[in-house]
Amino acid sequence: MTDVHATAFKDAPTRHIEVEGCRFAYRDLGPRTGAPVILLNHLGATLDNYDPRVVDGLAAKHRVIAFDNRGVGASGGKTPATVAAMALDAVAFIRAMGFDTVDLLGFSLGGFIAQEIVLAEPQLVRRLILTGTGPAGGAGIDRVTGLTIRAVLKGALMLKDPKYYLFFTKTANGRRAAEAFLERLKERTSDRDSPMAIRSFRAQLKAIHAWGTQAPQDLGAIKQPTFVANGDDDLMVPTANTVDLARRIPGARLTIYEDAGHGGIFQHHRAFVDEVAAFLA
Repeated sequence: MTDVHATAFKDAPTRHIEVEGCRFAYRDLGPRTGAPVILLNHLGATLDNYDPRVVDGLAAKHRVIAFDNRGVGASGGKTPATVAAMALDAVAFIRAMGFDTVDLLGFSLGGFIAQEIVLAEPQLVRRLILTGTGPAGGAGIDRVTGLTIRAVLKGALMLKDPKYYLFFTKTANGRRAAEAFLERLKERTSDRDSPMAIRSFRAQLKAIHAWGTQAPQDLGAIKQPTFVANGDDDLMVPTANTVDLARRIPGARLTIYEDAGHGGIFQHHRAFVDEVAAFLA
């Protein structure tokens, strides 16, 4: 293995690793120095749903690893129906890769998983980045299933990806950002990931609903430096949850992007990458 992987995310090969009898798919790029940044993705997302501008921007200075959790995309096994079980699988993947310390970047559902990991395995996490996400029991999170189903139906009717409606605002800026983001997701033209299975999508929806209705956790136990970000008009995880998350984690930094929704970090990817780079440094 070379010291540096210079390929862009759209060209990074899909690799596989056996984790407790299950085959996990992942992509790995960036310099082989320091703690790697492990990406934890959103509802219904495979490897092809990571924004290449965010991944490439971070990989300029950091090793970045994106992976499909159990039952997602090209990874084997059955997708768990709880966030806690998804976190256990993510930890098993991280350890199978040989890492003792990592930085976590969790978006949306991935942010729920990241919170579970840092609370259960604090020694594993150096720094924590939580985006488009909220705490367990957060207001409105239990409505994600209904919002998602309506967006899927509207997308089918209008021939649009549901993320066009779920991740971005209805303003002119939001619509432009949505189109640009969805075009970026098409940049990879070969070795694309397997599509999300319906049964896995349902399991994730069940896990999100349970997260939204469970008792709050003691986020004051998180001692790692934490950066929290979202758009100011998040439809899926209402932005008040992100503000609450930052308030409850000691010393957390908070950035709220204006005229942006759930996908605020994609709409403002340049600013987000700069902030994360400074935070990780």
